[in-house]
Amino acid sequence: MKVLFHFNASAALMDWLRERAPSDWQLVCCPESDALAFERHWPGTQVLWHVLKPVTGERIAANPSLRLVQKIGVGVNTIDLEAAAKHKVAVCNMPGVNSRAVAEMSLGLMLMAARRLNQIAWQLRQGQWPIAEHTQAQLFELYGKTVGLVGTGHVPRLLTPMLQALGVRVLSHSRHPPADWHVPVLPLDDMLAQSDLVSLHIPLTPQTQALFNAERFSRFKPGAILVNTARGELVDEAALSQALDSGQLSMACLDVFAQEPMPPGHPLLQRPDVIATPHMAWLTQDMFHRALNLAIDNTRRMAAELELLHRIV
Repeated sequence: MKVLFHFNASAALMDWLRERAPSDWQLVCCPESDALAFERHWPGTQVLWHVLKPVTGERIAANPSLRLVQKIGVGVNTIDLEAAAKHKVAVCNMPGVNSRAVAEMSLGLMLMAARRLNQIAWQLRQGQWPIAEHTQAQLFELYGKTVGLVGTGHVPRLLTPMLQALGVRVLSHSRHPPADWHVPVLPLDDMLAQSDLVSLHIPLTPQTQALFNAERFSRFKPGAILVNTARGELVDEAALSQALDSGQLSMACLDVFAQEPMPPGHPLLQRPDVIATPHMAWLTQDMFHRALNLAIDNTRRMAAELELLHRIV
């Protein structure tokens, strides 16, 4: 069994993994950044453990040995599902496996934004100890504020009690909230108008692409903060820049972007009112341990021709 783990995994993680994977597997780790190594390892690969690098139809067609694409995470928008079905390649994901990591990162970004930590830490490194008066005026506590959650899935379920424990009023928006969801559900524009911070937790679909555009930003409470740890394409980045320029938004915390990796000169990276991280909300060693145990299980199931867990295709 040839298994290709397509990720820049640390040596410690690979040691952990090899202790748990069957010894008769040919387990190869290929960094996502090394295209030549991937082309060398791809032929004969039966199982791909996929993280972020797109799995295109051309890539699937080029490897007739491929039997399973196991997403290490939840979103499968980076996999050509039609091509997988055409070539009889199973696709599975891992609902909820990274939810706690994303929930904690979302909360962390909110706390950073509330204290403008990125700006102040940078100024300190430049030798500026006193915090400027205009920056002081922007600092606040989460206690007593309103956070609007777009989505009612695994991450909002974990994030909500964290916020409530801090004295935050939590609102939400969802087209199909579950029956046991006890947070007030409002129409999107109504929720935006009341929220000091808005956090996105919905998948990318044709209906949600660029959902947060210029018209939508005009519905935000003036001076609100946007947090996006979901998918970059949910946000029209040019419209976001304009909303920041106008003061309609006071800050954006972005872990995801329309183009990944981002080009170094991307305009959003030049802004002091943007906290930017490289699609890492999901990335903890705890998450990888959960995910790779499941990947090993599903790979064993495929080899034994048993029912796969969380099959999409």
